[in-house]
Amino acid sequence: MRSRKRRRLLAEMNVVPYIDVSLVLLVIFMLSAPLLTQGVNVNLPKGVSKPVPDKIPPIVISVAKDGKLDLQYKDQHLSPQLQNLAHSIEKIGAGNPAQLQVLVGGDAHADYGKVMAVMAALQQAGISHVGLLTRPERH
Repeated sequence: MRSRKRRRLLAEMNVVPYIDVSLVLLVIFMLSAPLLTQGVNVNLPKGVSKPVPDKIPPIVISVAKDGKLDLQYKDQHLSPQLQNLAHSIEKIGAGNPAQLQVLVGGDAHADYGKVMAVMAALQQAGISHVGLLTRPERH
């Protein structure tokens, strides 16, 4: 009598296509991530300073070369007029401006008077923690 050998079916899942798709998605996300940053292109003046510790995320106000304002806080991006700057910050600060930290970044070619007007508006709004943004100097 002949012994019959039974062939057993191999039921394995092929994971190579899943790996291929995941690597393609990884490359797509890596290439698209730098394109997602939003904001105004401001040429900051050079200066020597130390980084500010971030307990509460700061409000960043950028003064562009043409004098336009851009306000950024977390995921919010606003373009207020100078007259409405204090009101916009009060909305973000929820009535507690003493706890807010504001960083002002003026373009190196922006009008100095516009940057000073922003600083004066912040002072009138009762904000005491104000800093200026600069680019680190390269030696």
